[in-house]
Amino acid sequence: MKAAVIFENGGPDVLRYEDVPDPDCPEGFVLVDVEAISIEGGDLLARAGSPPPATPHIVGYLCAGTVVETGPGLDTPAVGDKVVALNADGSHAEKRAVPAATTWPVPDGLDPAAAACVPVAMGTAHECLFTAANLEQGQTVLIHAGAGGVGMAAIQLAKRAGATVISTASSDRKLERLKPLGLDHGINYANESFVDRVRELTDGRGVDVVLDSVGGKNLVDSIDALAYRGTLVSVGVAGRGGSGVEAG
Repeated sequence: MKAAVIFENGGPDVLRYEDVPDPDCPEGFVLVDVEAISIEGGDLLARAGSPPPATPHIVGYLCAGTVVETGPGLDTPAVGDKVVALNADGSHAEKRAVPAATTWPVPDGLDPAAAACVPVAMGTAHECLFTAANLEQGQTVLIHAGAGGVGMAAIQLAKRAGATVISTASSDRKLERLKPLGLDHGINYANESFVDRVRELTDGRGVDVVLDSVGGKNLVDSIDALAYRGTLVSVGVAGRGGSGVEAG
């Protein structure tokens, strides 16, 4: 089969499209004929900075496709089922063997390309909002970097849960694109302080939940945007830099 492989770390130029052996399908695994992949931030980090465990190394977390073989004794998923598959590597290939436990059925009518983009963004957002923060109907949430993958997923999930959704982005154009997803109030952080605007929107109370994927100074300022006994969930450090938060 063909696959995008690396032999060393580096930029996109280290990727090679080469022939590699078809993967085996042992007990507990399924073999997927890959129809679509997503390219996640972790994929870029793996290519650029994490030494490959063996070469040639096939990068890639996520793919969607059709099950063409199952390991011994496995009933579900079955051959012919459409699935999305998540694993540490191996998605950037024509075929991929993954544990059956890391696959999910693709609903009828959902395009494989869309399905391949769902688990990381939606799964991360759901875990942050409902497992970590226990977001409830009637609460107010501030979602930073709303135009990113996790941000867009979080806006949709929070709105569906009945929350009031505030989000930040770097331009008015991005904020306009978020309104159909469920955005109630947008803040262009390039033009105004999101803390001041949040306080204004909440009559000085602050928000119940902040989902911060930026880190750095943004994390510190997010604390100031919280209501009393509010919850701050930090899920990334895209902004880099020290946070200055005292944990003790």
